[in-house]
Amino acid sequence: MSKQDWKLFLSDSKSKIEFACSVLFLFIVLLAFTQFLNYVEMRDGFVFNDPILSCFPAVDVTWFTFATIYFSLIFAIYYFSKRPNLLLLALQAFGIMVLFRMAAMYLLPLNPPQTMIPLTDPFVEFFGTGKTLTRDLFFSGHTATLFLFFLVSPRGSVKTIFFILTIFVAASVLAQHVHYSIDVFAAPFFAYAAYRTAIKLRSIVLNN
Repeated sequence: MSKQDWKLFLSDSKSKIEFACSVLFLFIVLLAFTQFLNYVEMRDGFVFNDPILSCFPAVDVTWFTFATIYFSLIFAIYYFSKRPNLLLLALQAFGIMVLFRMAAMYLLPLNPPQTMIPLTDPFVEFFGTGKTLTRDLFFSGHTATLFLFFLVSPRGSVKTIFFILTIFVAASVLAQHVHYSIDVFAAPFFAYAAYRTAIKLRSIVLNN
């Protein structure tokens, strides 16, 4: 963590208030999202024929998928924790993206593809009894989150790394038929919308 960057960031009272409000906002959103997922899992949806998934059988790549996801999260925390302004933007954009995802899932109730191999978190299975979610489909949260990291990162090798990781995860969830192809295709667009919304809202707040 860059102490100098954080010292400069926290020396501004507006930055401290914005950071605290952003953390609180994300906490409330994630709390609501947890309850919303329970509702989604109990709700019946519909299944449709996916022209892309029908081209190949499902393959279990659970360990590769979660290895990529956990590596990405750890790397993102390490990278953004050194850059408070980017961390702040990432927190805000992620919270907005979760709200978008809740709205999208509510408006488009789906049952999982019939050929799906459940994406079971190996750590949750080993250390706890958390149930595997199967109806949190539109849009792909894993794909959108990694693409959001790509958007927030400045130009350079880190941005390229996050882009490659996004492709890996998108391909993995499709290979396992965890998501419909439209879930994955739409994810970057929602991530970009959340990113631009966060920037716009931050600009409005800071200019007032």
